[in-house]
Amino acid sequence: MDDRMAARVSGRPRALPATVLILLLMLAGCTSAPGSAPPPASSGRSAPARWQPEPGTDWQWQLSGRLDTSVDAPVYDIDGFDHKAARVAELHRKGRKVICYLSTGAWEEFRPDAARFPTAVLGKGNGWKGERWLDIRRTDVLEPLMESRIAMCAKKGFDAVEPDNMDGYRNPSGFPLTAADQLRYNRLIARIAHRHHLAVGLKNDLPQIPELVGDFDFAVNEQCAQYEECEELSPFIEAGKAVFHVEYELPVARFCGESRRLGLSSLLKKYELGVWREQCPAAGA
Repeated sequence: MDDRMAARVSGRPRALPATVLILLLMLAGCTSAPGSAPPPASSGRSAPARWQPEPGTDWQWQLSGRLDTSVDAPVYDIDGFDHKAARVAELHRKGRKVICYLSTGAWEEFRPDAARFPTAVLGKGNGWKGERWLDIRRTDVLEPLMESRIAMCAKKGFDAVEPDNMDGYRNPSGFPLTAADQLRYNRLIARIAHRHHLAVGLKNDLPQIPELVGDFDFAVNEQCAQYEECEELSPFIEAGKAVFHVEYELPVARFCGESRRLGLSSLLKKYELGVWREQCPAAGA
């Protein structure tokens, strides 16, 4: 048996020749000694930190009508397609953070990119005129489309994204969507937003909050008080992440006490989501 075969069989390497040992010692002498100064840091700029809204942060949600920028709220949630970069910059000058509303789980016939969605991914109507659920399993089709939309928000200077219609699996969408499909898709949307250095909110989808709270930076909820579901949003509050919440049909006296207890950022709004809003009164008022 030759030396190479003996080394392979025994599991031990052969001894290194003296010349190789000398060379290795010389190379070791060229490396930095323990405690020496580290190499200079890269001159490249680090990615900007994402905005992280805290529990109890007040907000304004306006998706219809002429935008009123005089509302005294530190956060505005507005339509990403309807507003230009100049409007976002105006709100920033007023000290506001701005959330970009987009539909990521439903197709809308009135959007400028509507023709880019193939018919095969369009399902049943979602209850709003001109809107249809999307086949969220088709990420090969939807990922580049959503990437383009979220990139638009980033280019306009928004701080965050509110992706809507993120619970198609719980609705008659026209597709056999599962909870696993929804988790996969919602996480994809969160990753895209984070790639563009935007915060991202989980819209509704209460049953999957335990699995998704780590992927999202805040939550947006409609009518958890009416349906007695607000406790399910607690994981976001416990993680130090805001829950932006609205009711449409209950008076503030019916939900504000519970909202304060849970730490939600609650408003009463009308279904058209115009400028009108009613805040919860201060504690003790």
